[in-house]
Parts: sequence; C-alpha cells; structure tokens
Amino acid sequence: MSKIITEKKHLIKVPEAKKPERLDTYLTNHIENVSRTKIQEAIKAGLITVNQKPTKANYIVKPSDEILVIQPIAPRPEEIEPENIPLDIIYEDENLLVVNKPAGMVAHPAFANYTGTLVNALLHHTNKLSKVNENFRVGIVHRIDKETSGLLIVAKDDFTHSKLAEQFARHTIEREYYAICWGKFPQFKGEIITKITRSKSDRKKFTISQNEGKDAITFYEVLEEFEFTTLLKLKLKTGRTHQIRVHMSGIGRPVFGDRTYGGDKIVYGNELPQMKARVNNLLHIMTRQALHAKTLGFIHPISKQFMKFDSELPEDFQNLLKILRR
Repeated sequence: MSKIITEKKHLIKVPEAKKPERLDTYLTNHIENVSRTKIQEAIKAGLITVNQKPTKANYIVKPSDEILVIQPIAPRPEEIEPENIPLDIIYEDENLLVVNKPAGMVAHPAFANYTGTLVNALLHHTNKLSKVNENFRVGIVHRIDKETSGLLIVAKDDFTHSKLAEQFARHTIEREYYAICWGKFPQFKGEIITKITRSKSDRKKFTISQNEGKDAITFYEVLEEFEFTTLLKLKLKTGRTHQIRVHMSGIGRPVFGDRTYGGDKIVYGNELPQMKARVNNLLHIMTRQALHAKTLGFIHPISKQFMKFDSELPEDFQNLLKILRR
C-alpha cells in the first residue's frame, strides 16, 4: 500500500537578475496548476513564507529571497469519477468524437488535479473510451494546453486510438490555430524551424535551442493587422509542448495574454502614454493566451475517409478582436 502524501513543499530561490514583482504574481507563474487567488489564500493561511517569515500577497520579491510554499495535496483516487460537466461535442460516432475544449479545462487528471477535467466529463458522457493509456487518460489521443481552447479528438476504442496516434506520429493530422500575437510581421507568410527543449531555469517552460531538444516546425499566415498586434493562422507540422507559444515568444512576438511566455506585458507601443491603460483593459478581457485550436483534419481509422472540422472562436477571443478592430 502506497504512502499517502499530505503536503508538498516548494523552496524557490529568486534569481539575482529578477526584476521587482508581486509575490502572488511571481508564484502563479512558477507553480503548476495554481491560480493567483489560490496563492493569495495560501499566503493568508500562513502556508507561504519569505526568508522564513510570514508575508503578504503584495510583497515585492527581491533577488536571493527564499520562498517556501507548503501545498496541501489531496490523495490520489483509485478511480476517476464521472462528472456532469457540459461538453461541446462537434462530432461523434461509434469510434471517436471531436470536442471543442473550453479554456481553463485540463485534458486529463494529474497530480493534485483530479476533478473538473475533460476525462471526468467524458466518463459521464459515455462508458466507451479507449484504454491504451492509463486510467487517468482514457480516450485522450492528444492534448492542448489548459488555457488554450479548441478541438480535440477522443478515441472510443483501442484500435481507433492507435491508428489516430500513428497519424499524429507521422505528422499527417491537419491542425490550424488562430492566435493574436504582439507586433507585426515582416512577411505575410512564413515558417519557424527550430529545436525546442525544456528550460533549465524554469521547468514549467520550454525554450528554443540551437542544438538540444526536438525539431519543431510552425507555419504562419497573417490574417489581420491591428495597431500593435496581429491575428495569425498557424499550422503545426510537429506537435511539441507549448510549440506555438514558444515559437512566437522566441521571435519577439508572444501570444497576447500569455503569462508564461511574456504576452501579458506591453511588448510594442511603450512610447504611447495611454498604452498601459489600454493594454490592461484588453488583458481583463483576455485573461489567458489568445490561442484557439480552430481546425482539425484526419483520416477516420474505420471509414478511411478524410474528415475536417472547424470551430467558432470563443467569446473572449471574439470580444478582444472587436476592440482591436476599433
């Protein structure tokens, strides 16, 4: 019988070159699957200290500060429970379904995050899901980030799952994303070809590398230009973790609102005195990265027919576009 873990401790030492930043903001960007509100609650509960002393959420972190975070951990359940969570199902048959995942929903349960996921919702919707993966990832063929919205394929049987996985491995799946990124692009079409590897300074992040990691290829096309941002259509040739977000940040045009890769700060337009208020207003509308998995195309493993699905841009994305177009 495994030992139940009741808490997890994070000891974070602030780097020497760190710029001033609120404690709650800093920790939100450094601890996985935690919101700023949860961080603030933990600070009030005395679960977070700085240099072994209690502190407040608005404390400004300084270089060499040592932050201790005590994170209570719920024990891992034996089975994932079905939950009556509404699903936006675009297509469904006996072998698979295509679902439009909302931003904020995790694809499958993981450490300290066992409820409210797509898998929980799927188990309530159907008792027929592939079991190629472990119990916590039944039916999941591929994933998109928690704060990215858009289309996902779910397999109902193991044969369908394996055949879809082969298409992903051969990079024959058609995937198109829409993103609003900072800045403008010198060419209306282009491609970004790099290697992507995990960041050595922050294990939650990935970065472009000259000689380490895996090959990553992203094609982009400019759809619409605004004053200080651009609407892009992006196609993935490969499917690395955070690929679009890393590539856009790597060329100095991060996805708007992306807290992890620098898209939640003013990147262009600093010379305009009114820019800060405008950007803050826009970031209240788009509280996550402006990235949506819009189109998905694949060969159905059973019928052998090519199938392609499209989805509407979510409300927050559309509201952001409306204001940018003004």
